[in-house]
Amino acid sequence: MKNLAILGSTGSVGVSVLSVIHQYPKLFKVISLSANKNVKMMIRQCEIFSPKWVSLKNEQAAKELKIQLKIRNFKIHVLSGDDAICRFVNLKSVDYVIAAIVGADGFMSTLCAIRSGKKILLANKESLVIGNHLLIKELEVYNSVLLPIDSEHSAIFQMLPIDIQKKIGFSKLSKCGIKSIILTGSGGPFLNLPIHKFNEITPNQACKHPNWSMGKKISVDSATMMNKGLEYIEAKLLFCAHDIKIELVIHPQSVIHSMIRYVDGSIIANLSINDIRVSISYALFWPYRKISSLPHLDFLKIKKLSFLNPNFEKYPCLKLALHAFSSGHASTIILNAANEIAVSEFLCSKIKFTDIYKIIDSSLNSLVFPNPKTCDEILEMDKMIRIQVKKIISNFVK
Repeated sequence: MKNLAILGSTGSVGVSVLSVIHQYPKLFKVISLSANKNVKMMIRQCEIFSPKWVSLKNEQAAKELKIQLKIRNFKIHVLSGDDAICRFVNLKSVDYVIAAIVGADGFMSTLCAIRSGKKILLANKESLVIGNHLLIKELEVYNSVLLPIDSEHSAIFQMLPIDIQKKIGFSKLSKCGIKSIILTGSGGPFLNLPIHKFNEITPNQACKHPNWSMGKKISVDSATMMNKGLEYIEAKLLFCAHDIKIELVIHPQSVIHSMIRYVDGSIIANLSINDIRVSISYALFWPYRKISSLPHLDFLKIKKLSFLNPNFEKYPCLKLALHAFSSGHASTIILNAANEIAVSEFLCSKIKFTDIYKIIDSSLNSLVFPNPKTCDEILEMDKMIRIQVKKIISNFVK
């Protein structure tokens, strides 16, 4: 029996994780659940999984949850605030931490989980984007393990030799004959939309991904292809890929989740249906595999597999991410903070879709910060950057 702390349980990834473990009640026990403010869904999850602890970041929502659980005679401890999450991951009874909080808000809890020596199923790519090499160093110090559960990085991980998997973040891929990683992306909902119409894109349109069911923030990131840029940074760090190339390829069908090119000319690809539960299941049972009730890929039903070069004119946010990574640690923190704020403003219809790039670009060009030396400095820098980005964004608000 493995005990789990699920961070971000009411989000799309958290719900998918619970869907998987619900099939194996004798193998997994939910110790704690945490979310932002979705009381209704948290009550439902408590009814099904009976955790010992739950938390909601929003204090008012936490108070309401506590009342509702008491009415239902549930003996569940309810906490609120960010400190509660770190308290959960530090519980000795917890074996696995599911890091599924969206954005930089998930950095501190991921760091706490690493320092507790837990196995971490990582969906929160922003933790690596802003944590960079400092977060990887923490993994080594505390002998913790990161298992990626987003489809692309899970695909890469699955194709690696087991000895590399066990030393993720520290073993150079070039040593096992890998020439490059081929990171695929669908191109989002606007792949075939003319650039001159991007100015008219609405939040609802941006959130309708053609292949995947995701939360709003990551859906917009997919539409701008910033998500692929963040994944590029994550792959560079997670797979210690500084000495090999990462090729970016648009693959509209999202059947091939990533590929590895070897020095002898051979390529290994990972294919499956478009469902994150495939990679979640793999991570939960790693280094083994478990029979899944999910449908398997049927090659006879696949009409075609197509591949394109990314158009940086159409997806300038992707180019910004690549440039930020090459510019240094501080730049990736600025990139992430500016993107999170800009996307939030767009989802509230306060700025245009095309303003997202302009705000990030302006932030990267105008803000100057030294590279952080500690993880604590990262948090302070992130706060200061957000203050400055909000000043920049005031020039774009409708």
